[in-house]
Amino acid sequence: MKLRRQASYCGACGALLQWLRLLAAPSLSPCVPLSLKLSLFALLFVGLPFDVFAQDLAVTSVRVYPTPEAQPTDGATVLIHAGKIASVGQNVRIPAGTPALTCPKCVAFAGFWNCHVHFTEPKWNDAAHQPSDKLTRQLQQMLTHSGFTTVVDTSSDPNNTVALRQRIESGQAKGPRIYTAGAALYPPSAIPFYLQDLPPKVLAHLPQPGSPGEAAAAVRSNIAAGSDIVKLFTGSYVAHDRVVAMPLPIAQAAVNAGHQNGQLVFAHPSNLQRVRVAMRSGVDVLAHAPDTVGGVDTDLLRQLIAHGMALVPTLKLFSGESDIVRIREIVFEFHRLGGQLMFGTDTGFLTDYDMADEYRQLSLAGLTYRDLLAMLTTAPAARFKVADGKGRIMPGMDGDLTVLQADPSVNGVAAFSHVQYTIRSGRIIYRAP
Repeated sequence: MKLRRQASYCGACGALLQWLRLLAAPSLSPCVPLSLKLSLFALLFVGLPFDVFAQDLAVTSVRVYPTPEAQPTDGATVLIHAGKIASVGQNVRIPAGTPALTCPKCVAFAGFWNCHVHFTEPKWNDAAHQPSDKLTRQLQQMLTHSGFTTVVDTSSDPNNTVALRQRIESGQAKGPRIYTAGAALYPPSAIPFYLQDLPPKVLAHLPQPGSPGEAAAAVRSNIAAGSDIVKLFTGSYVAHDRVVAMPLPIAQAAVNAGHQNGQLVFAHPSNLQRVRVAMRSGVDVLAHAPDTVGGVDTDLLRQLIAHGMALVPTLKLFSGESDIVRIREIVFEFHRLGGQLMFGTDTGFLTDYDMADEYRQLSLAGLTYRDLLAMLTTAPAARFKVADGKGRIMPGMDGDLTVLQADPSVNGVAAFSHVQYTIRSGRIIYRAP
């Protein structure tokens, strides 16, 4: 494996600087009015494809799975130009000067998604001002070392998470795309018991709408802060053995406010009754499998699927519970009946950052490596309505790749945890030591 040449940071930057020098040149000043110089500068700046992630890269001699269903191609090259996949195959011509990674034992997939994370640990505080290299290391430790090029933050302080996203998108830190819910909405006076040790100032800002109007206002406040999705606790564990439901009218108002603004709505359900609140209010995605399993049967799962809902299992979270076998059965039955599963781990709430047990639990549930690959790629891309650019390795798609050291079809699902490179729009955001 070797990198033959480092990618230039941004080809457009050089062109921009040349034009700025020309416009500022004294020889041009007498004949070009200042107003015209400023107009030319504005046109140049707006017209440039200024994406710090959009780079050129060739990944060569790899096994490529273009989709979860397709047969792989051995000895292939994935050529990325300006952040997009330009060509895929065994006889791809690599333009002179293109940086190249050669990895003959590696396996390339479309970039992985993690649809349930949280940027809630103290290390994300004041993300706007933390050193760039520190943010990059933290993102690698938490996410990109596992191959994630896109993540869904299902509740955090938007002041930190939006700032983190801006640092990433500006190129100051290397990290995944981030969709965020901002602050989750909880039932009235029902913050989960496991959050009660948060600082009082933080607890005071957690939305607990007491009316439909307050719920809609809380969603609009999150949107103004930069959110992309809505997260509801339709069921909140206020004690180990007690779940409080969000009143249906409040949940409906929050869902309607999210949908009116084009946002998906995720819900933390917990048990049968709170799953029904999520379903009846129009929630799109269950952020966990129900972990209090009484009454969760095939009929309910059919209803969820009929309502077009997806499920993020987060099985590692429940792996130590006495009902884990039944929870796995529920996940597999949902899948068997045609329900859409998306990969997610509650990383951030769980702080060990190891994905291996999630893959193992999904395999124990009966899911194949191809099922897991769909959960990691095409399913979330479809649910977020970005399947025209993400989820597959094909010309015209975004240059997001997860390159593993071994093939899960040969080495088992544990291979999903062994990432060699994480590539976003042609830029390497993680490489194994």
